[in-house]
Amino acid sequence: MKRAIRAIPFTCEVMRLAKEFVFFAYLLESYSAHKGTDAAAVLKQLDDKGLTDYVYNMYDLYHSEHIENAFADLDSLIATGQPAW
Repeated sequence: MKRAIRAIPFTCEVMRLAKEFVFFAYLLESYSAHKGTDAAAVLKQLDDKGLTDYVYNMYDLYHSEHIENAFADLDSLIATGQPAW
């Protein structure tokens, strides 16, 4: 008797994560790969500067533009604490 193999759903499908959270995780992973580091290190930098909520709340702007614009903004935020524009 063969057993059917169940598909394993993605976490966001099971937990119904907010689109902002899903994008925030994508942004951290993409930015960290772009910088040659890991997402935990980027998140620590943002946390240390009190910028995590700011970046999370930039969903409406960041997700509608080229990802490189978000990267430039993150570079500026991490370096100076101010947005790029």
